[in-house]
Amino acid sequence: MVDTPPVHIEVKDLSISYDGTPALSGVNLDIRKNEIFGIIGPAGSGKTSFLKILNRMDAEVTNMSYEGTVSYNGVDVRNWRNLYSLRRKVGVVFPLPVGLPMSIYENVAFSPRIRGIKNKAELDVIVEKCLTRAALWDEVKDRLHALGSLLSGGQQQRLTIARALSQEPDLLLLDEFSIAVDPVTTMRIEDVLKELREELTIVLVTNLVQQCRRLADRTAFFLQGECVEVGNTEDFFTGTVQDQRTRDYVEGRFG
Repeated sequence: MVDTPPVHIEVKDLSISYDGTPALSGVNLDIRKNEIFGIIGPAGSGKTSFLKILNRMDAEVTNMSYEGTVSYNGVDVRNWRNLYSLRRKVGVVFPLPVGLPMSIYENVAFSPRIRGIKNKAELDVIVEKCLTRAALWDEVKDRLHALGSLLSGGQQQRLTIARALSQEPDLLLLDEFSIAVDPVTTMRIEDVLKELREELTIVLVTNLVQQCRRLADRTAFFLQGECVEVGNTEDFFTGTVQDQRTRDYVEGRFG
């Protein structure tokens, strides 16, 4: 019998609103350590809003508020000592690459420097390790001091992943990471994510249901501000889900 991994994120009765208008209501789910947890659903269903709560990005959005409880490693995210200590543990990759206006090397070394690492030899090891884990090292190792913004779109997205990994997170949030990436690069990043699952927990928001099927261990289906269903990913594709709306979405009847 395989032991169930411990809970990494526990969400109870989560409701999110903007200026009092509901965006997501009554979400109850858990995300387990070292799994890829997929979130699917059409645009406007609350997926990105959900991600924002996981590392308290709501604190930067003045009209956003939430009720309920989100616990990270057993601690309510509202009760963390400060937001920086939480966000160090939670890496985020957005739909479009967001590179810092500096060299490839400094993009990855930025977070370690903030943590107080100044030794160049130590930074060199971190940069190489993170770029390797993001499947980018071999392509950029001879031009580390070139601007990151000069990389192709797919390379910039992998640089974003490398920068997120340089925080040494134990949770990685990805919001439509492949929206601006070509299919070949998408598959390379997917391979990276499968390997990273051994080291950390990944929450993957995607509109691509087949991508979710390839990657996610378990999946939640969001629709019109509701978490309709949570279950083993393969069950979503073998007709064993409970809600007809889930089946209709996965089979492409709407979305």
